[in-house]
Amino acid sequence: MHEDEGNFAPLAPQSQESVQLSAGKQRACAEFVYISCSVESLIDTCWSFTDPEPLEALIEQSSRPDTKHDSKARSLLSCGAPILQLLLSLCTIVRVQDKLIEFGHIIHRLDDLILIAREKCYAFPYKDVPFCWVELFRFASFLKASVLAMESTWGETKHFLPRNNKSEGFQVGFPGLSEKTIDGMVEAIDTALIMAGHPSDDKARVKINHILEILQSIHQRKFNNNADIPSPSKRPRLDSDPFPRASLTPNVQRPVSIFSDPSIPALERHMQHPNNEGLGPEPLLIKGSLTGWPALTKWKDISYLRSNTIGGRRLVPVEIGKSYVDSAWGQSIITFNKFLDDYVLDSPEKPGNGMAYLAQYDLFEHIPALRNDIMIPDLCYANCSPPHHSSPFLNKHSALPRLEDPILNAWFGPAGTVSPTHTDPYHNILAQVVGRKYVRLYAPREHKKLYPKGIEEGGVDMSNTSNVDIGLISGMDGNVDDQKAAVDEFPLFKEAEYVDVILEAGDCLYIPLGWWHYVRSLSVSFSVSFWFNDTNDSD
Repeated sequence: MHEDEGNFAPLAPQSQESVQLSAGKQRACAEFVYISCSVESLIDTCWSFTDPEPLEALIEQSSRPDTKHDSKARSLLSCGAPILQLLLSLCTIVRVQDKLIEFGHIIHRLDDLILIAREKCYAFPYKDVPFCWVELFRFASFLKASVLAMESTWGETKHFLPRNNKSEGFQVGFPGLSEKTIDGMVEAIDTALIMAGHPSDDKARVKINHILEILQSIHQRKFNNNADIPSPSKRPRLDSDPFPRASLTPNVQRPVSIFSDPSIPALERHMQHPNNEGLGPEPLLIKGSLTGWPALTKWKDISYLRSNTIGGRRLVPVEIGKSYVDSAWGQSIITFNKFLDDYVLDSPEKPGNGMAYLAQYDLFEHIPALRNDIMIPDLCYANCSPPHHSSPFLNKHSALPRLEDPILNAWFGPAGTVSPTHTDPYHNILAQVVGRKYVRLYAPREHKKLYPKGIEEGGVDMSNTSNVDIGLISGMDGNVDDQKAAVDEFPLFKEAEYVDVILEAGDCLYIPLGWWHYVRSLSVSFSVSFWFNDTNDSD
């Protein structure tokens, strides 16, 4: 025995309660460090949006007598000196942060600028909106989100910048972001992204994505640690019985051919050497080609979809009404939570909500996390056939430039959503990820029997859309009298030849360029379309 052993008291074993308390303190400490580091990076990125130097340069440029204001120039310059001066003043106040009352003042003035930009945008047809007002909407919205991030540090925000932390030799503890602040930041950014589009400047695009990624990680961290955050009502999966299905499943009368060899060479042969020259390449059903997609399982999980949209906060544009040709059709920007709870999930207690469809939207640029769950099909890189000679859009579609990459769009909604009979300017691979869809397709040569629309009020060209309501005329909608009236109104329609198919989860449908198609969701449905072309390829 060591001679000093008796001088040491034996260590008493820790109780389970004390061990749990110690572990809890460690987790809390780690959580504090993680949140502080995350928000430090957030503040640093938001601070960059308040840089006054670009505005000072624009004001100096506007003061020159030889300056010309071009409405097409990709700049804020044409907004005028008063607006540029106001933006500069607001950025300067944010950088100084003298008084607490100034925070509310800045938010109020930014809301004014956003309203001005919105009204200017609505004053023109979309294609004619001067770029400066689109950029003002985007600039003021991003600046608002950045200022909101600084609310809890107002007056001391400089201390929270990484370069100042290091120079002062200590780590400043960040007070945290409230749920209200995260709500406001997401709303400001997403409204700008949807209304004005993503920034054309790569640096700004990276910064905005970084801000959203940080907000996503903060929310996810809080959620995983059971923080006191709102918990929306949940249903586990989109394919479980409580979700609504259409009351009628159409009978497939003339089934689309199954593509037995879904390879690029086989598709190119199908395009270049069709079985029927009068039809051109025909639609093909591709079975089992999505087996490697994580989306096949992940997108059925409501909690996964909410989690990857910052707890359902992300805003999405939706079409309100059964289809875009209905008189009551409209558009709205709502949170992903509201879209899920009020329109997608079975909500018998809310029968007056109507129909909403997240349709033809690049959800994957908007929410990149979902892009990681899918893959562009190899078939999209085939050398494509030109428009068929019977297409009324032969010249228009032939003049389209060759796409560098496929165009991706999401289609997400409840049972009963409809895309009316229309034709698109590209070849298309329609991938069915969740649920079921009925698709009916008509060759380009059938266009006269489909009674295409024309130029409508406001100069909108609707010539790629049929006047015939296939749901009504085929008996899927309406009553016998409605069906008879539709048949009488469009007598040639009954002669139009078609093929049809029901897409199940995991199926893809090749839709050739120029083919008219009617699409109807038979259940809660999530699809992805991939538009591609090669019409100007001379090889």
